[in-house]
Amino acid sequence: MNNQYKRILLKLSGESLMGEKQYGIDEKRIAEYATQIKEIADMGIEIGIVIGGGNIFRGLSGTSKGVDRVKGDQMGMLATVINSLALSSALEKIGQKAQVFTAINMFPIGEYYSKWRAIEAMQNGTVAIISGGTGNPFFTTDTGSALRGIEIEAEVMLKGTRVDGIYTADPEKDPTAKKFDKISYDEIYTRGLKVMDLTATTLCKENHLPIIVFDMDTVGNLKKVLSGENIGTLVY
Repeated sequence: MNNQYKRILLKLSGESLMGEKQYGIDEKRIAEYATQIKEIADMGIEIGIVIGGGNIFRGLSGTSKGVDRVKGDQMGMLATVINSLALSSALEKIGQKAQVFTAINMFPIGEYYSKWRAIEAMQNGTVAIISGGTGNPFFTTDTGSALRGIEIEAEVMLKGTRVDGIYTADPEKDPTAKKFDKISYDEIYTRGLKVMDLTATTLCKENHLPIIVFDMDTVGNLKKVLSGENIGTLVY
């Protein structure tokens, strides 16, 4: 089963960019990500990427410290832009073209996002890194990636995490947790599993965008998922 997907949306968590660090961006981790992304770009797969901002600032946790929710979310959006610039730089360093798009106009830091410009970039073999979430407060970067995945007509959303799929409970806390090979959107909801927030899951469900949750921190996994190997969990 080779290259079952021609165009993908890869969602990376901001936290995972910290690697071994407590905060910010781990150069080693981001270089590993860049290498994995270039590997699949070389297979001819068109790639859109959305990154979270949790390694720098989380809007929601800011509110508990007295930051206005809207300003907190805007700070989070800017955090995703910083991460996106870092990833684009890491990609270009190894010879992979990348373009940062921003949900709000931030020229010349990135190009103001439009669906057609992002698709055009991907068709030219450039990785489109779409930052700034949805550009609106109260929406998570998971919702941002669901929205962008649907907009750019990706065939699948790959959610790179620290764990190798979706479990009945948190495998880091519960040793009896069992992994799903596949699970429906509705079952995620009824079981109350914390995969993505409800808005993001609903958006994917209504627009028939399947999600694969997999462990991105194991080098080589991204290529394995796209070569059809059964790692991770498929949400359909």
